[in-house]
Amino acid sequence: MAEIRLKNVCKRWGSFIGVDNFDLVIPDQEFLVLLGPSGCGKTTTMRMIAGLEDPTEGEIWIDDREVTTLDPKDRDVAMVFQSYGLYPNMDVYQNIRFPLKVRKVPEAEHDARVRKAAEMVELTEFLHRKPAALSGGQRQRVALARAIVREPQVFLMDEPLSNLDAKLRVSTRAQIKNLSHELKVTTIYVTHDQIEAMTLADRVVVMKAGVVQQVGTPTDIYDRPANTFVAGFIGNPAMNLMEGQIDSGTFRGRNVEISGLNAGAGKVSLGFRAEDAAVTTAGQGQINAPVYTMELLGDATMVTVRAGNALVAVKASKDYRAEIGDQVGISVPPEICHPFHAETGARLD
Repeated sequence: MAEIRLKNVCKRWGSFIGVDNFDLVIPDQEFLVLLGPSGCGKTTTMRMIAGLEDPTEGEIWIDDREVTTLDPKDRDVAMVFQSYGLYPNMDVYQNIRFPLKVRKVPEAEHDARVRKAAEMVELTEFLHRKPAALSGGQRQRVALARAIVREPQVFLMDEPLSNLDAKLRVSTRAQIKNLSHELKVTTIYVTHDQIEAMTLADRVVVMKAGVVQQVGTPTDIYDRPANTFVAGFIGNPAMNLMEGQIDSGTFRGRNVEISGLNAGAGKVSLGFRAEDAAVTTAGQGQINAPVYTMELLGDATMVTVRAGNALVAVKASKDYRAEIGDQVGISVPPEICHPFHAETGARLD
């Protein structure tokens, strides 16, 4: 059982700010994902929780214990890294068992705990293999089992799927999701992959340049992004964003006119999701422009047009066909639109 509290945590190196004023409560058993591009501060935040980095300012609490200055071994957290960190001279059984020996757990408990952890990640038949004889996915599962066997208060996972190919990422992601449900341990997971974040998290923290941009459930962040950075980072494809002017509830830009908006007058960035709009006949949409490119996705066709300086993507049916350069219309209902401040990028409604 572990609630984690980060109180105004900062990390600076000279004038460079790695993490700025991170303030958050992570309830017991929550699966929290720190999401953002490289260099945004997500791994630094995790390393401070683990005790591998000291915060410049602020406090870190696990339950009713302040751990800000404690050594990693005294925090009762287990980490799973991007690099598996396995001992090549040890077999799978010995690798999983190693944390129990280090922590001086009574030897009578070792075998049962190792086999239970191995069973949870489907490694029972590989216990006597060396890491060199395992696939990448199997090695990552050994790293997971080595964390599970400790029965820690907190799991910390730093981009554990980055070294796996696309198919293995999907299956291992499902395994982590299932393990989280079974183990019911507070988990903090770092990734730059928004699909991992959306599928795994109870809540997501989106970060940019050391600053938290938005905290919320995957649905919250997808449906109501707090600013243009979050809108452009979450979603595949990312939210369409167009520059223009709103006057009397009508947004106007090059090749674009959308009426019925509930937003004040002035310059804005207007966003909408590709799956919320529809392709229609040329001249009959709120956007009318030539096809820039077409992508067949199997379950849908992605149609992209150029509206002013913006490329606007819309999902059409899987059997929709058009040629590059053909004029098309795009129907954009006003209720699906997201207005953002042109200068700050902050959400306006």
